[in-house]
Amino acid sequence: MKPVVQYEIPKEPGRWRAITLAVAVHGALLVMLWIGVRWQNDTPLVVEAEVWSPQVREAAPKPQPPPEPEPEVKEPPKPVPKEVPEPVVPPKPVEKVAPVVKPPVIDPEIALEQEKKRKAEQLKERLEEERQEKLKKLTKEKQLAQEKQDKQDKQEKQDKLEAKEKLEKQARLDAKEKQEKQDKQEKQDKLAKQEAKDKADLKKAELDKKRKQDEADNKRLDAIRDQEMKRITGGAVGPGGSGDAPKSQGPRGDPSYIQKVGAKIRSNTVFNGAEDIEGNPQVEYAVDLLPDGSVRGIRKLKTSGIPGFDEAVRRAIEKSQPFPADKSGTAPSGFTVSHKPKD
Repeated sequence: MKPVVQYEIPKEPGRWRAITLAVAVHGALLVMLWIGVRWQNDTPLVVEAEVWSPQVREAAPKPQPPPEPEPEVKEPPKPVPKEVPEPVVPPKPVEKVAPVVKPPVIDPEIALEQEKKRKAEQLKERLEEERQEKLKKLTKEKQLAQEKQDKQDKQEKQDKLEAKEKLEKQARLDAKEKQEKQDKQEKQDKLAKQEAKDKADLKKAELDKKRKQDEADNKRLDAIRDQEMKRITGGAVGPGGSGDAPKSQGPRGDPSYIQKVGAKIRSNTVFNGAEDIEGNPQVEYAVDLLPDGSVRGIRKLKTSGIPGFDEAVRRAIEKSQPFPADKSGTAPSGFTVSHKPKD
């Protein structure tokens, strides 16, 4: 058989700590009870006071000692008379004698203690009065400060409202002024655009007029040149020609001469808008010369699409005259030159 194991209840942890705490609490309770009982058994302080009446009175007479009884004298017996009732005499009223109150004997220590208490009470009352005065003063100052703060807050609120209204008014004025400036600027821009358009149209008309005049001049010069050449050659006409053979002669295809006069024309070309041009368009002119190298006529064979650049090249051609002689020692009858703005 297996041995029987006896079951034991495990001990709770912290048992000694709980016992110690219980003992300490009971000890503290006993100490408090002892202090309370002793405090309640203290003898209360006895205060003696003298009572004085404001009315002046006579002092009470000193009490008289009672009279001593007389000794009895024995007389012989007399006959018994008839009983006669004696009149009843009312007793004399007994004057009440006021008790003599002895002035209490004041203990100097008690009087000193009472004086200390009285001074302490007066000091306490004075301190309480001062505290109440300070409290009233502090309350009044606080109330004044609150009123001042409320007034200041109200003034700040009013100032902020006025400043806001002023800013809104200024903003409306600025917006109105800005709109007026914008309208004025738009009107000026519109007028400027119209003026620029009018100037461009006028310039274009002038250019067309000048071009037409140049064409007329070129035709007139061609006629004069033909007459001059006929006069010089005596009206001879080459085989297969019509008397206009000199017009097709000259170094129009001589690369060296064209390069030479082209460099001179480029050096005299003044045009500042080359950086703003997309690409590098080319303008081509046919230049007819007189025997002395001066320009007889200029014809535009190809435009660059930029009127300003075309006109600048035309002015450069006119400025470059008289042109030099070719390899033959005389000025050619004409040449063809091309120029690009970014060359």
